[in-house]
Amino acid sequence: MKVLLTGGAGFIGRWVVKQLLNEGHQVWILDDLSNGREENIKEFINHPGLMEFIHDSILNETRLEELFEKNQFQLCYHLGASINVQDSIDDPRTTFNNDTIGTFYILEQCRKHDTKVVFMSTCMVYDRCTDETGINEEHPTKPASPYAGAKVAAENMVLSFYHAYGLPTVVIRPFNTYGPYQKTGGEGGVVAIFINNHLKGDKLSIYGDGTQTRDLLYVEDCARFVVSAGFSDAVNGEIVNAGLGKDISINELAVLVTGDPKNINHVEHIHPQSEIQKLLCNSKKANRLLDWTPKVTLEEGIERTMTWIQQGGLQ
Repeated sequence: MKVLLTGGAGFIGRWVVKQLLNEGHQVWILDDLSNGREENIKEFINHPGLMEFIHDSILNETRLEELFEKNQFQLCYHLGASINVQDSIDDPRTTFNNDTIGTFYILEQCRKHDTKVVFMSTCMVYDRCTDETGINEEHPTKPASPYAGAKVAAENMVLSFYHAYGLPTVVIRPFNTYGPYQKTGGEGGVVAIFINNHLKGDKLSIYGDGTQTRDLLYVEDCARFVVSAGFSDAVNGEIVNAGLGKDISINELAVLVTGDPKNINHVEHIHPQSEIQKLLCNSKKANRLLDWTPKVTLEEGIERTMTWIQQGGLQ
């Protein structure tokens, strides 16, 4: 199929590109490189299935019109977004423009060309988990940051195009994803940051008391989930979660990485109001509709990520 992938030079996008190419599809990547890096997709540049890398923004409507008209995409994976919670609090306009307005521009082109949309949302739209059955798709949302608010707004637009126009769309909410090619600094890279600091002999810094938990999903499992959502009619018009199904406190994660609690520092939280105390995913819907289950344990995923960083992974 002819596939447009926004944000394809990003961390998760890179693995989605790899799977799509392995499956024999023709792939166009659109990325403004605000989060992504050309180095992430360097190995694919000469692949016969990678048709073009376009360095541009999803906010460039004229460019989007040209791309859709010229290439007649059958499927669009929309991963391009501002993803930093702290940045969204400091500069909500940029996040809103990229994540909400940019998504609308993508939807308009997909509507004109009858192109299915797989929209990458986030577990950060949810309120905290309250029991051990985990967060399913019916769980209350709580946009505790402008990032989450922009994603919720975009989700509603994505689903409205399904209901109003019959456009095949799906909203996917992967939980905290980690693995090779994730930046070792910045938002969302707690595993990579911890591993990198551990390998450098630095102490691991934890925001707050460290009792907050995360459901950590290995990136190749995430990419399988993302890709499968594009090729299933069963998820059209749906919201679907994906996670490991086990949560771990940040304190426990730090000990798992460093092996020594003495190598851990607790520091004051920058934006405590946007912290979600407990995140635990219920992926039963993904299993039922997509036959998807995670394959990589947290311990194995950490080992793979550590090996990648030790071997000179991108910083």
